[in-house]
Amino acid sequence: MKRTFLKITVAVAGIMTAFTLSSCNDSDNNMMDLSSQRTIIFENVITPKDFVESGNFQGTGAVPVILPGQSVSVKFSAGKTQALMFATMYGASKDWFFASQQPGIKLFETNGKAITGDVSSSVLLWDNGTKDNMTGQVESKPIAQVPNVNASQLMKLNLDYNEMTSEFTLTITNTSGGTANETPFSPGVWAVSNYNGSQLLNNAPFFTPNALSNPEITDIAQMGSIGKMTAKLSANTGIITGLSPALVVIYRGDKNPIYELGKMDNGMGLKEIAQFGNVSKLQSSLQSLPGIKGIYVAGNAPVPPGNKIMTNFKADPGDKIAYVTMFGFSNDWFYANEVSIDATVKGELSSKTALFDSGTGVDQYPGAGNRQALFGGTPQSESMVISKVGNQYPVPAVQNVIKVTVN
Repeated sequence: MKRTFLKITVAVAGIMTAFTLSSCNDSDNNMMDLSSQRTIIFENVITPKDFVESGNFQGTGAVPVILPGQSVSVKFSAGKTQALMFATMYGASKDWFFASQQPGIKLFETNGKAITGDVSSSVLLWDNGTKDNMTGQVESKPIAQVPNVNASQLMKLNLDYNEMTSEFTLTITNTSGGTANETPFSPGVWAVSNYNGSQLLNNAPFFTPNALSNPEITDIAQMGSIGKMTAKLSANTGIITGLSPALVVIYRGDKNPIYELGKMDNGMGLKEIAQFGNVSKLQSSLQSLPGIKGIYVAGNAPVPPGNKIMTNFKADPGDKIAYVTMFGFSNDWFYANEVSIDATVKGELSSKTALFDSGTGVDQYPGAGNRQALFGGTPQSESMVISKVGNQYPVPAVQNVIKVTVN
C-alpha cells in the first residue's frame, strides 16, 4: 500500500522497544565474526528543532528603522501547512508590536496553491502588556490586540512566490505616513516552524496571546531590540528529517547494486526510494541481478527522530552489504554506504555512510519545499548524475542524523 512516508507514527517505537543496542568501540569495527546471522539497525538520531528557517530584517538607512514610505523584504522557503511569523515594534509606542495571528501568515491554500499578492489583512497590532500606554510605568497584563487600530492600514504585506524553489519573498512596507498612527517600524525577526508530517513543531512562535509576555518579545515591543529573540531563534533553528524504511542487500562483486556515483539513475527503483521512501520497486528489480544473495527491508513505516528500525540478514565470508534509506524531508536524497563493506563485519557503520542526491528531482530547501513528499508533493523532474549532497543547505552532518550498526 502506498504510504505518505513522512507521517510521524509511534508504531516503530513500540515495535523496537524490546531491543537494546550494545555499545561498540573502534576495535569492534575491525573484528570478523563468521557466523551467518546478523542484525542491522538504523537509528534516526537527529535533534528536533522548532524552526526550519529564521532570521531578521531592518531598514537600510543609517538608523536601521523602517520609516513611513520605506520597505524591506524577507526571503524564505515553505511548504503547505507552514506559515511565516514575524514581529517588529510599533516605534511610536511604549510596548506595541506588529505580528500576525499564530502560527503566522498563511502561505498556501488547502489545495496546495501558493498565496501571493497583498496579504496585509494578516498583520495585527499587539499590546505587550508590560508598560502603561500613557505613563510608561511597568505593568503586568496579558498580550492582547490593540483596540480601534487597523494594523493593515499602517503596514502593507505583499507575497511573491517562486514555484520551482518553493521560495517566498515577503515585502513589508510602512504605510503609516499621514495617518493618526504614523510610526517607524523597528528591526524585526521572522521564522518558519518545522513540520513533521502531521503538525508544526511550534504553532505559537514568539508569544502566546492572552498570556504574559516573555523577555524576547518584550525587548522588541519596548525597545525594538531583536538581540534576545534572534539568539533564541538561532538556537532553535535547523533542518530535521524522518527516514524511510531501509533496503539492505547482500551481494558478491565489486559494484554496489543500489547506486553508482557519477552515473544517472538506472530506473530500477532508487528514484522511488529517494523521492517517496518506497522500497518495493528496487526490491523487486534487484532480485533478477547476478550476485545478489539476499534482499531485506528494515521497517515498514517512517522513522521519526529518536526511533529506529532493524532487520536480520544472513552473510557468509566474501559477501558484501549495501543499504539505502531516504532523507525524508528532501525532494530526492538518500543515505547509503559510500564505500564497500564486508557483510561479516560487526560494529557501527555510520562513518561509511553518506548523503546522496539521486539527480531525479529539483532540490528545494529540506523540510520547506512544497514539492517534497512531506507535503504530499511530487518533485519537479530533472536528469542529473548521482552525486553527494553539497553545502547549498545547512544539512546536519551524517552522524548527527543517522546511526547504522551491525550486531
